[in-house]
Amino acid sequence: MEEHGEGCCGGRQEEHGDLEHEELLESMSEKLGFTPHILEILGELDSESLKKYNRCNKKLLSDGALPAKTKILVALAVVAAKQCERCTVVQMQSALKNGATKEEIMELMDVIFITSGAPAVAACRDALKLLK
Repeated sequence: MEEHGEGCCGGRQEEHGDLEHEELLESMSEKLGFTPHILEILGELDSESLKKYNRCNKKLLSDGALPAKTKILVALAVVAAKQCERCTVVQMQSALKNGATKEEIMELMDVIFITSGAPAVAACRDALKLLK
């Protein structure tokens, strides 16, 4: 059973996979402004999963019919509704990096409260500290 890559290149492919994984992480980190620890772990365990995540992340972090900032604010609301505290911190960091203002985020907190209730807002406790 091979540890990292598949194919006949043995260690060479493993080294190439590690390099590709590092470059991919660097590229993602540049866009986000930080490196979520889960991406490091995911890349170490399965570089193909990291590639899939990156493809989705590119759609989220790029302008389309909706600006990237809007999509990230939607993502923040979704993870808050799921009550994932760590996820709200990551999405808040991304929102701020992509130009979201304190006013926009506080208005989003109203939407989160109306649609998902106080527990969802509470899940944003640490994320909101980033606004100070």
